[in-house]
Amino acid sequence: MPAASVSFSRRALYEDVAESLRQRIFANQLQPGDWIDEVAIAQELGISRTPLREALKVLAAEGLVTMKVRRGAYVTEVDEDDLRGVYQMLSLLEADAAAQVAETATPEEWAELKGIHDMLEQSTADREHYFRANELFHRRLVEMAGNRWRQQIVTDLRKVMKLNRHNSLFRKGRIEESLVEHRQIMQALEQHDASLARASMATHLLHGLDAAIAQNH
Repeated sequence: MPAASVSFSRRALYEDVAESLRQRIFANQLQPGDWIDEVAIAQELGISRTPLREALKVLAAEGLVTMKVRRGAYVTEVDEDDLRGVYQMLSLLEADAAAQVAETATPEEWAELKGIHDMLEQSTADREHYFRANELFHRRLVEMAGNRWRQQIVTDLRKVMKLNRHNSLFRKGRIEESLVEHRQIMQALEQHDASLARASMATHLLHGLDAAIAQNH
């Protein structure tokens, strides 16, 4: 019995295919190191291999897929050096964003960040809710700081970070530590202390790196 084709939106077809594969990767349906069977996926989605290959190019540019000569596409494997590189870049970029937001946030933006932080406070018993609130907080803070180039780089780095099988928040006690660090960031933002906001965010992300590495060992 032929597989039912997937209904896509009016966006370019390859963009929808890329998003479909991206979500499979994030859900671990396609795991780091897995070979991507282009024939099987094209048949499953009811598409030709042309948009699929375009989609794989998009994912390769994001770092989620690795193209190997004469072997095809594989979900990228993230090692300790990769993790260090990702977290160190995030530390620089998001710390700078936090410093800027401390100086320029409007009352409405502060209220939004406070609302997201309150979600974190209420989610420590539910890891998945905490993950989502944490991701939203970091994304919105970077967006509030402006600079679309930084936003794009951070977005791609955070996609690669999701490839790590052992998220830093999996480590016992890390959610509670993360929440304390978020409180320090919020205090710096409320006080409009750019230097403290920068230092608090950098510390938060470097502690995340330590936890991720510990989880992998």
